[in-house]
Amino acid sequence: MRSSSVLGIGHSVLDSELGDPSPAEARADADPAPSVCGVVVTYRPDPIELDRTLAAVAPQVAALVVVDNATPETDLVTFAEAAGTAGAVLLRQADNLGLAAAQNAGIAWAREHGHTHVLLLDQDSVPGAGMVDALIGALRELSGAQRVAGVGPRFRDHREDRDAPFVRVAFPMSHKIRCGANGKPVPVDFLISSGTLIPMAVLDDVGGVDDELFIDNVDLDWCFRVRARGYRLFGVCAATMEHRLGDHRQAVLGGCATVVTHGPVRLYYIMRNRITLYRRPHTPRVWIAQDVPRVLVKFVIFGVLVGPRARNIHYMLRGLLDGMRGRLGPCPLVTV
Repeated sequence: MRSSSVLGIGHSVLDSELGDPSPAEARADADPAPSVCGVVVTYRPDPIELDRTLAAVAPQVAALVVVDNATPETDLVTFAEAAGTAGAVLLRQADNLGLAAAQNAGIAWAREHGHTHVLLLDQDSVPGAGMVDALIGALRELSGAQRVAGVGPRFRDHREDRDAPFVRVAFPMSHKIRCGANGKPVPVDFLISSGTLIPMAVLDDVGGVDDELFIDNVDLDWCFRVRARGYRLFGVCAATMEHRLGDHRQAVLGGCATVVTHGPVRLYYIMRNRITLYRRPHTPRVWIAQDVPRVLVKFVIFGVLVGPRARNIHYMLRGLLDGMRGRLGPCPLVTV
């Protein structure tokens, strides 16, 4: 683990692969009065959690769109009420198109309505007060001398006792960087999608997220792609967010360790999309080298220590096989 003292270095192994960023082609702060559109993706959301999310973000953005992936009609009344109360536009999808396709649908809506920036959010992410202003301010300052693809807040899972770290890719392990007392933005190699503020000019240049990944590692893929194009990413310590990682937490090895758990379907995407990223030219080789052992450890954890073991193994093996075959899209083992 690295402390905030490493921030003065400002480089990771990934920087040596990418080289210096090219001259700015499009300033992220080109518009002196940014118009931010919040894009919240939902899939069978908890009404209370969704209401908290929408209530927290609505006052901070110029527009708010909720892209719903086929929430059942029986749950729609409460869901629609929450969106209406927050003044959000509801874009319903007839089928579950996945996180990536839903994010792209929200981005397209924001573009069509003239917004200059997009703020991506999960249904259970709650922005802190002033989060968007802090992100915009940091983006403007940072974009003066370099191309910045996006900025994201520091966040905390309420089940943890401190904020999650930002990450720089390195070998044999990535550097975990926590915010220092000075509160300055942190250069990072990737950001989780939820809470990330992206200029529309960047999306016009490099494109949105990859629909075919469906879910899991969608943010990693996009971040690696923009970094390969010479853009920078930053974590903004002055911006805060509450965000839940994983489905549940479970103690293993007699309580000596706690792991973030996922259901079998999510494990399929985690395994398949990891293999998919390994094969892509914009994925840093150094990340692949330090990620392969982590995938093996995850296979052991969910195949031996965390149930349902048989289903976990079945879905993980199918994910690995589909990744090697180049198969993308929805998980074929799910009956709709």
